[in-house]
Amino acid sequence: MIDPGDEVVLTDPIYAGMINRTRLAGGEPSFVPYENAGDEWRLDVDALRETVSDDTEVLLLVNPSMPSGAVLNREEWETIRDLCQAHDIWLLYNAIWESVLFDDLPLIHPVSLPGMAERTVIAGSVTKSYGMIGWRVGWIVGPEEFMNDAARTHIYNTTTPGGIGQAGALAAIESDFEPSEYVPELQRRRDTVTEQLRDIGVTTIPSKGGWMQLMNVEELGYDSSTASDLLLEESKIAATPMRHWGDENSDQYVRIVFSNEPVDRLEELGDRVESALL
Repeated sequence: MIDPGDEVVLTDPIYAGMINRTRLAGGEPSFVPYENAGDEWRLDVDALRETVSDDTEVLLLVNPSMPSGAVLNREEWETIRDLCQAHDIWLLYNAIWESVLFDDLPLIHPVSLPGMAERTVIAGSVTKSYGMIGWRVGWIVGPEEFMNDAARTHIYNTTTPGGIGQAGALAAIESDFEPSEYVPELQRRRDTVTEQLRDIGVTTIPSKGGWMQLMNVEELGYDSSTASDLLLEESKIAATPMRHWGDENSDQYVRIVFSNEPVDRLEELGDRVESALL
C-alpha cells in the first residue's frame, strides 16, 4: 500500500508492532492522539485534520483501539471518511476486536460509509474474535489491486499457519458460537478493573471494547517500565509498559489485560497495585 518514505497516520496510543511494521515497510509514522474525555477516550479530530494531508498515503486504525479500548463514534468515522476522500487516502482497518464492544455500543463499520468500501483494506483474525490466541489464522479483504502483493508479502514475511490451526479456525467460524456471547463476562471484568483502580485513587479510563485497559502510573511518580517491574516483582501483576506504544500517550501508562482473569481474581487488583506502587 505504500512506497518508502510515504506517510502513514496512526492513532496514539497503538500497538508498538504496528508502528514498527510501518517502519519496516518504509513508511513514516505520524500520530493522532486519543484524548481523555473523562469517562472515555475520544479521538482528537482537530489533530487528525491538521495531520492528514495530500502527503498521507494510509490511515491505519484499530477499532476498538489497542491498547486504550477506545471505540470510534459516528462523528469520528465520518471525519475519517471525509479526510480519506478529500486527500485520496487508503484506510487500513484492523478489525480484530470489532466483535468485543461494551456498554451496548453499536458496531460502525467503515465500509458502511459511502465511498469507503473501495478505499479500505480490512485485516481480521480468529485470535480476538474467537479467543484463539496464538493460532495465527487471519485474513485480509480489500481492493483486488492489493491482493497479489499482500499474498507475496505474507509468504516472505511470516510463517504459514499449520494445518491444525486452519482446521481449528474453520471449525470455530462454522460453529454456532457467536463471539458476542462472551462480551458480558468481559464487560464484568472491565468493570471490576475500573472499580478496583478507582477505589485506590488510580486514574483509569474504562475500555469500551477489547480485552485491556490502561492505568496511569505517571501520576504516581513512575515511568511505565519502572511501574511494570514493581507490579510484577512486588505483586505478581503482569502489566505491559506502554513505552514506544505511541507519542503523547506512551510512557505514562501500563496495560492491564483481563482476557484470562476471572472476576474473583481481578477483585484483588486494587490491593496488589496499592502494595506495589502506593
